[in-house]
Amino acid sequence: MRVEFDEPKCVAAGQCAMIAPDVFDQRDEDGVAIVLDAEPGPEHAAEVREAAAVCPAAAIRLVEP
Repeated sequence: MRVEFDEPKCVAAGQCAMIAPDVFDQRDEDGVAIVLDAEPGPEHAAEVREAAAVCPAAAIRLVEP
């Protein structure tokens, strides 16, 4: 799995960082998400899928083999 993130779309809702804190975080200055691990392991797959599904801006895209 690879995480693709469209930063300009991000509305800083923070859902991704709450659901998958090992994969996403937020910048202190504006709350925009950052990807900590662009290729998370299988142990994070379910939470990353959920984070992508609930992102209000649809800024997270998952590429799966």
